[in-house]
Amino acid sequence: MNISQDLSSLAVSQKTSKGRLYQESNSRTRSEFQRDKDRILHSSAFRRLKHKTQVFVSHEGDHYRTRLTHSLEVSQIARSICKVFNLNEDLAETLSLSHDIGHPPFGHAGEYALSKSMKNYGGFDHNDQAIRILHILEKKYFDFDGLNLTWETIEGLVKHNGPIKSQIPETIDAINSQFDLRLNEYASLEAQIASIADDIAYNNHDLDDGLRAGFFTYDEISRLPLVGNIINKFPSNYNQFEMQRINHEITRKTTSLMINDVINNTLKNIENLKIKKSQDVRICDHQLADFSLDMKNEVKTIKSFLSEKMYNHDKVLNMTKNANQIVSSLFDFLEQQDNIFLKSHLGTSFTNNEKPRAISDFISGMTDNYAQSFYTNHVK
Repeated sequence: MNISQDLSSLAVSQKTSKGRLYQESNSRTRSEFQRDKDRILHSSAFRRLKHKTQVFVSHEGDHYRTRLTHSLEVSQIARSICKVFNLNEDLAETLSLSHDIGHPPFGHAGEYALSKSMKNYGGFDHNDQAIRILHILEKKYFDFDGLNLTWETIEGLVKHNGPIKSQIPETIDAINSQFDLRLNEYASLEAQIASIADDIAYNNHDLDDGLRAGFFTYDEISRLPLVGNIINKFPSNYNQFEMQRINHEITRKTTSLMINDVINNTLKNIENLKIKKSQDVRICDHQLADFSLDMKNEVKTIKSFLSEKMYNHDKVLNMTKNANQIVSSLFDFLEQQDNIFLKSHLGTSFTNNEKPRAISDFISGMTDNYAQSFYTNHVK
């Protein structure tokens, strides 16, 4: 059965893949990157994203984004952009779906608290934790720990924000010694597109969630130049429509503007720098898939607005404070427990030196609901 794809010379190809750390037979019906995507989708960590905070804790309402819905939206945007360049959509989708898989409960508030608790034990970083989950913690196969993903998927996750030239996190450093990830180079164009798709998704969808939560009004966001130009073209009676219609019209159009800007700017970068093949992408001295300068300024304005009106809103700050308290207290409580108690809950054995990391793995894998429940039942 022929499962090969006729892709652009800029695309990552299965034919030139560096393979997996543990050799496996190829599938007759799926490409290697489809297999990676399927392994992500069937992982326990991916399912738990359903109940992990994006901005709002899950009990605040069912209509707000979670880490799961955000990841799905990133995937859709990344596929749309990759299709224009005839890139490897399966790889871009795999990276999009798994990019947030290392986040602890309660979003960035949980990460801050866990980082503080792990300060003397190697620290905590959600990107490093994603690699740890996918390479070590998922237990699905008899022959190896983790999901045994392809080099291209691991490399794309590790370097989706660019090359890593200093302060290499613990897990990434360990896997790099086994499976040279060429940390000083840029990742594939598919990985770069997944990264910029993340920016597009969360900026637009946080506007939608912020409007739904009542943190700001249409008049306020109309002062943002990019959004204001869209609202000014609405019918004069647009306020008579339901909120979900108005919000969708705003976010779909701002999303489209950002996507088209990335496509045009990326094409311009490729042409100007004479990028001909996928290896040229990696050795280029800067990111190719990116916003134009004008759009960067628009996005910066939106981020500043969201920081003031949403991320630092009293309601969100209170959620952040509560999340810090829960995660910090969980770590302190578990650190004081004996190995019998810990093994009964963590389900694994470890040495005293491994104890803090095992506790960190346990907490970071919790959903918001489970963290709250465990805190209430054992700590509070």
